[in-house]
Amino acid sequence: MERWFWIGLGGAAGTLARYALSTWCEERFGAGFPYGTLAVNVLGSFLLGAIGEIAATTELLSPTLRLGLSTGVMGGFTTYSSFNNETIRLIHYKSWGAGLANISITLVSCLIAGVLGMAVARRLVAS
Repeated sequence: MERWFWIGLGGAAGTLARYALSTWCEERFGAGFPYGTLAVNVLGSFLLGAIGEIAATTELLSPTLRLGLSTGVMGGFTTYSSFNNETIRLIHYKSWGAGLANISITLVSCLIAGVLGMAVARRLVAS
């Protein structure tokens, strides 16, 4: 039951962080392109890569903390459904270039961010 509590609490924290970052990006860069969702997913990929690497290579994270951070916080923070909806909306309104850019940028940058998160965590843990 303790794991459920931490996953739920982490999910709430991740959701609030996602809203804050998305709102900040929209205010800063405008609503013409889904910068907020892109930022959330790239940062989330980086952090999840780091959490996974630390959990796999050390004993710094208990199984409960790992679940709270990965399934809870990162599950609430990242958002494939928003990415999907925003991309469909761009394409629906004939913004083909922006829609394809969103797909390409998200895919490539999230993969790179995940690898970088793992590398940074590996260096931090090794030192």
